[in-house]
Amino acid sequence: MSHPPLSGIWTKICGTTRTEDAVAAANMGADALGLILFDKSPRAVDVAECAELFSGLPEQVRKVAIVVNPDTSLVHAALDSGVIDMLQFHGEESEKFCLQFAVPYMKAIRVRDYDQAMQEISRYPSADMFLLDRYQENVPGGTGKTFDWSIARKIVENTKQPVVLAGGLSPENVAEAIAEVAPFGVDVISGVEESHGVKDLSKVERFIEASKRVRS
Repeated sequence: MSHPPLSGIWTKICGTTRTEDAVAAANMGADALGLILFDKSPRAVDVAECAELFSGLPEQVRKVAIVVNPDTSLVHAALDSGVIDMLQFHGEESEKFCLQFAVPYMKAIRVRDYDQAMQEISRYPSADMFLLDRYQENVPGGTGKTFDWSIARKIVENTKQPVVLAGGLSPENVAEAIAEVAPFGVDVISGVEESHGVKDLSKVERFIEASKRVRS
């Protein structure tokens, strides 16, 4: 297993709904930004907004579209915007479904226990990354709640692909989470918000700084 140095923790700010927040987060050092194309999410954006939200961002910042059991037409529309370079699947999509779009993808795993998570991971050998989130019935992700980090650490140690930790992270606990889990990256939504979809830029900056300085 190859993971980058922990001083280089990959940091993703998710749930982007405003261009100014995306630009600010990128300038603060975020490695990736995510927008949510799922109409049941309080942070949902329309696929037509993709280009505007992610316009003018540095090339090295990964632009991620988050979908949940989507129609293929929605995914193609997002990719046709020309700004999306990674897909993040949060539903029950099969590996075949994820692969058909021919772009890198991250598969979200809602962790109930170690065996369940590893069984799900084994179904997606082609995934570029896995995102670990807390399991909550009938909620596909973005719970804003942490889960047992010792399980996450064990998953990281036994998974070949990079693992991104999500679920209840904040500027206050992200350093502890990284130290305990040693993930490839971290992902945050509610922990850096003023309200649904509106970022608190001071929290974004503190989150990125905290994640980047761990074990540097």
